[in-house]
Amino acid sequence: MNESLYLPDLVLGLGLEASSRGLRVIRFGARVLTDRPGPIVRDAERQIRQYLAGERAEFELPLDMEGSEFQIEVWQSLRHIPYGETRSYRDIARAVNRPKGFQAIGQANTRNPLPIIVPCHRVIAVDGGMGGYGGGLERKRILLETENRYAHLFRETAA
Repeated sequence: MNESLYLPDLVLGLGLEASSRGLRVIRFGARVLTDRPGPIVRDAERQIRQYLAGERAEFELPLDMEGSEFQIEVWQSLRHIPYGETRSYRDIARAVNRPKGFQAIGQANTRNPLPIIVPCHRVIAVDGGMGGYGGGLERKRILLETENRYAHLFRETAA
């Protein structure tokens, strides 16, 4: 990694890591070994702070994601879930043409290297329950509550 930054005050602590091509990893609760701030992680910090303050619904960052073809397809599908809305694992399975692939969707979500930016927190159980979350359910609750609090602002500007 070329750049890294730990932000203990955001979402119960998160670490940002970037290559020269873009943001690579967001780690919840994980302190990066050495802070090496650079323009990509500083921009990511700024945009995440705006998101958490209800000033931003979408991110405009270069991304450098690695994963299998299937994982990348799932992650791209997650990026289409609108701010303030949720989808079930079943919905995502259908969106990637694997209608019975709920478990595979859950595994791809767990391996999402860029939570928040690729909003896997917006995926819930078909019965409306929280489901799981790689960063822990408290973080998922924080992110969903943040979006619920500010979603009306973005619906009004889109109308």
